Amino acid sequence: MVEAVETMDGWYSLHDFRTIDWTYWKTATPEDKKEAIESFEALIAKWDAVEEAKNGSHAMYKIVGQKADLMFMFLRPTMEELNEIETELNKSKFGEYLTPAHSYVSVVELSKYRPAKDGIDPETLPETQARLKPILPKWEHACFYPMDRRRVGEENWYTLEKDVRGKLLYEHSKTGRKYAGKVKQIITGSIGLDDWEWGVTLFAHEPLQFKKIVYEMRFDEVSSRYGEFGEFFVGNIFKKEEITKFLEV
Repeated sequence: MVEAVETMDGWYSLHDFRTIDWTYWKTATPEDKKEAIESFEALIAKWDAVEEAKNGSHAMYKIVGQKADLMFMFLRPTMEELNEIETELNKSKFGEYLTPAHSYVSVVELSKYRPAKDGIDPETLPETQARLKPILPKWEHACFYPMDRRRVGEENWYTLEKDVRGKLLYEHSKTGRKYAGKVKQIITGSIGLDDWEWGVTLFAHEPLQFKKIVYEMRFDEVSSRYGEFGEFFVGNIFKKEEITKFLEV
C-alpha cells in the first residue's frame, strides 16, 4: 500500500467572496449608508484586535473582474470562529448590501515528507509554527486558486511512492523559492473540507509576478503531470481607510 504523508495543520481558513448590490446601495438613505459603513468598520476593528493578539489573521482585497467584488481571507484557531465571523458579517448592516459569491474552507497545511532532523519534530519548531499560524501579509495584490492532484490512469498522484512524491514537491519548491521577496504563498489543505484538495493564496507587490510564478511552476513535473486547477481570483488590497471612498456613489 502506498504510504500517505503526515501533515502539520495550523489555523483554519475561510476565503469569503462577496458581491456588492450596488443598485440597492444607491437607493439607501445617507443614514443607512453611514450605519452600514460604521458596522463594517466595527467588524474590522474586532478583526484587527484578534490579529494584534496573534489569535488569528485576516486580509481584504477588491477582486478584479466579475466573479466577485470583495475577498475576505480569515485565519482562526477553530472552525467555530470562522462560522462566527461569517455569521456576524451576514447580520451586520453592511451585510445587507452583500451577496455571497463564493467561499472556500481549508486549513493551513505543511507536509512531513522529510524525516525529523536530529530527532526533533519539525512541528515543534518556532519557524514551523509561524508558517502554520501566519499573520497574512498586507501586500498590494492577492491571487487565490484551488487545485487537485490528478488521479487518471498512469498519472495518478496517489499511486506514487512517498519518496517520489517528496522529491517532486522538493523540486517544485525550488521554483517557488526563486520568487522569495516577490511572492508570498500560503498553502491550505481542504481534503474533506471543500470541493478541491488544496487552496493556494499568493500575495505580491506586483501582479505580474502571479503570472510569472504560476507559468514557471506549470513546467515542474508535479504540476505538468499531476496538477489540476480551478478558478483564479485576483485582486487589489482593500484598506480600511479607503472604505468611504470605495462606497461613494
